[in-house]
Amino acid sequence: MKAVVLSSGGLDSTTCLAMAVDKMGAENVSALSIFYGQRHAKELEAARNVANFYNVAHYEFDAAEIFRHSNSALLTSSTDKLDKTSYAAQMEKNCSTRINTYVPFRNGLMLSMAASFADGLYDDPRVELYIGVHSDDAIVNAYADCGVNFVAAMSAAIRIGTYEKIRVVAPFLRQPKAAVVKVGLELGVPYELTWSCYEGGDKPCGECATCRDRAVAFAANGIEDPALSHFINSH
Repeated sequence: MKAVVLSSGGLDSTTCLAMAVDKMGAENVSALSIFYGQRHAKELEAARNVANFYNVAHYEFDAAEIFRHSNSALLTSSTDKLDKTSYAAQMEKNCSTRINTYVPFRNGLMLSMAASFADGLYDDPRVELYIGVHSDDAIVNAYADCGVNFVAAMSAAIRIGTYEKIRVVAPFLRQPKAAVVKVGLELGVPYELTWSCYEGGDKPCGECATCRDRAVAFAANGIEDPALSHFINSH
């Protein structure tokens, strides 16, 4: 069996990559990173470093043009500033169903691209497609493309559209980020190489929603985020 892992260079997708390599061996796993016009290149740098660590093939696609008309605060084209409060606070404050870091149907696009890519890359009769969504991202419907119903629908479409060849694997779909970290620590994931922060500075800002989520997840496992000391010591 082969696997393609959607790799953002962040904590969740890196844990998925570790799981795939542990299950199938590095020679049977490929990592796929997609540039979508995000505010900085730190994510892709991290994805490359992680792929090198695991010695897996790493591919990169550019989908930035698709989001050119979006004003998501995660994009370089945005006129909005990042809202660094919690997802729940953002939605309550803005009386909105969307937070300002939501990128329109991003996971849907990435899963579709990855499924097409994986189908052509491997001749094997079955290929697993990993995505690192977890339950914290779906709380208060902050990211509609991270929820159980969304992943189930996309999984079904991909399975049907590839003649049952490509199967979506979302191992943490119903689990919080703390559970992701727990599994990763057991597998020896190099979290010091990962980058999740919405900002692109020399070190994680520690203030944005995703930095807050990481801090809570590592604290729940009794340790400090390894990326914090890594980036502080390297600059």
